[in-house]
Amino acid sequence: YYTGAGKIGVAVSDEPTGQFKDSGKPLIDWKPEGINRGAEIDPDVFQDPVSGKYYLYWGNGYAAVAELNEDMISIKRETLKTFSLPYFREGLYVFYRKGIYYILYSENDTRSEDYRVRYAISKSPTGPIEIPGNNLILSKVTKDGIYGTGHNSVLRIPEKDEWHIVYHRFSRPDGIKMGRAAGYHREVCIDKMEFDENGRILPVKPTI
Repeated sequence: YYTGAGKIGVAVSDEPTGQFKDSGKPLIDWKPEGINRGAEIDPDVFQDPVSGKYYLYWGNGYAAVAELNEDMISIKRETLKTFSLPYFREGLYVFYRKGIYYILYSENDTRSEDYRVRYAISKSPTGPIEIPGNNLILSKVTKDGIYGTGHNSVLRIPEKDEWHIVYHRFSRPDGIKMGRAAGYHREVCIDKMEFDENGRILPVKPTI
C-alpha cells in the first residue's frame, strides 16, 4: 500500500520481496462525503486480532477508516467512517494492546521542527474515539538537537509486552539549519514506548 500523486495505490505479490504487480487503479482517489480538505495519503493496514478483519486507515487533514474486502485491494465503502482527532495532520498508525485500540498520528507538517506524535484510544477499530489527557507522546528535545519527531509506526517484541516506536526526525546535527527543507533530510529512529497501569502511553524519551 503506497502513496503516489496524492492517491493511495496497492500492489500484490506472491512473495514478500516481490515482484509486485499494481492493481491497475488507485485504491483511494476520492474524498469521503463532506470532506473538502487534505490529501489521500499515508495508508496504514491493521488486522484486528479480535475479529480477524482488516482495516485501511488514511488521511491528511482528515482521518478515515474502512474495512478491506477479502481481496485486500478494495474496500467496503459502506463501512467508511471519518473521525475527529485534535491537531491531526497525517500519519495514522493503529495497534492493539490489552483490550485497547491505540491510534497514533502526527501533528503539524513534516517540515516543521514541531512535527510530533499524539494518540487516541478506542474500544473498537472504528471508534468511538477517546482522547486521553496529555496525549502528546513524542516531541522535539531542543537541548539534544532533536527536532521534527513524527510519522511513526510501532513494533512489539514477539511474545512480550515490550514496545518500540519507530519514527523519523530531522537529521542531526545539521537538519535544523536547513529550514523547511529539513523535513526531507531525515533519520529513522527507534525508541522504547511504555504504558502506565491504566494503559496510557507514557511520553517517549527520544534518544540520540
